[in-house]
Amino acid sequence: MTASGASGNGHHLPESGNGHHWPDAGNGHHLSDSGNGHHNAEPGNGRVPHPVSGGPIVQLPTAFGDFIAQAWIDLVTGAEHLAVSSPNPPKDGKAPLVRLHSECLTGDVFGSYRCDCGEQLAYALEMIREHGGTLLYLRGQEGRGIGLANKIKAYALQEAGFDTVEANEQLGLPVDARCYKAAAQVLAEMGLHEVRLLSNNPDKQNRLAKAGVKVVEMVPTEVPSRDQNIRYLQTKKDRMEHRLVLDSHLGSAVPVAAPGPAFDHEQD
Repeated sequence: MTASGASGNGHHLPESGNGHHWPDAGNGHHLSDSGNGHHNAEPGNGRVPHPVSGGPIVQLPTAFGDFIAQAWIDLVTGAEHLAVSSPNPPKDGKAPLVRLHSECLTGDVFGSYRCDCGEQLAYALEMIREHGGTLLYLRGQEGRGIGLANKIKAYALQEAGFDTVEANEQLGLPVDARCYKAAAQVLAEMGLHEVRLLSNNPDKQNRLAKAGVKVVEMVPTEVPSRDQNIRYLQTKKDRMEHRLVLDSHLGSAVPVAAPGPAFDHEQD
């Protein structure tokens, strides 16, 4: 996208009134696609943008409302990400809401209660539908970047008594292996240089700032805890500085014959 708001194919995007350009739903045009994936350094900061390539914009009707979607490819890793946006610009001239949602098969698809990922995903989509914004679904970030198989190994260690941080360390893996350079570049290509970040994780704010995206507000996405994930959430609050209150609790989702262990998980 050019400084004037033109996408890579020469089409201009409508402005929301606050300087942010918003995708034109249903037109099938690319927000931005460099064609060859090569980018020059951004003027003024000497930063070389992370190479990404965007595809066509399509309509995406969902249980949460009507959205528009655009796939993006990280040209360094090959990871495929998805931007899911409200078709309407943000209200009241505010910066758009943005959620960087790390892929979580167990929580997002199977509704696992070991984590709060699926419930945060649903909450973020509802907020974006109502107030305007974009959710970037970041694939390749399962288990805070350690992968699905390693996440299940970490689960086994958590059931043996380790918390989510200790389990990764026992496996010789980083506590958080995620990278947000591609996500930041996707936001830049979409014209979203100032955002209100839907997250409880201050590390995401810091990493986006280093990549050139200004977070003007952190919007909490805390959902009620459960018996199955309260220890994991407490660990995130105590050891990873997540901004959680933990004053709302749902208890067990279904009756159980005997008390089960409190599990940890590995996600945002």
